[in-house]
Amino acid sequence: MAVGVDIVHVPAFAAQLAVPGSRFRRVFTERELRDCAGKPDRDASLAARWAAKEAYVKAWGTARYGLAPEVDAVDFAQIEVVADAFGRVAIALRGALARVAPPAASLSLSHDGDYAVAVCEVAAG
Repeated sequence: MAVGVDIVHVPAFAAQLAVPGSRFRRVFTERELRDCAGKPDRDASLAARWAAKEAYVKAWGTARYGLAPEVDAVDFAQIEVVADAFGRVAIALRGALARVAPPAASLSLSHDGDYAVAVCEVAAG
């Protein structure tokens, strides 16, 4: 197994998200935006999902240590954070990424105060 972790400063992320044309508008799926719209702190929830996407890419990269990258660039919208009926989260891969990237074995998100964090695990090899 390979692990990736990422932490996001929520106020800085929220400021970037508020900028018209921000790249962060393009990294979330409609489902992610809809799911976070109903949360008590939308920006913290989106920051945790951004951390999850980054943590997944780090875990995937670690799993491929010593090997060439499988893709030149990652479309972060193809890494979707989904929740089940009980609020447990997982990574769902979409599009071309689903054909080349390994599934996430485990995902954990948290946010408190000014920070959001995610830990993701993928199978190595």
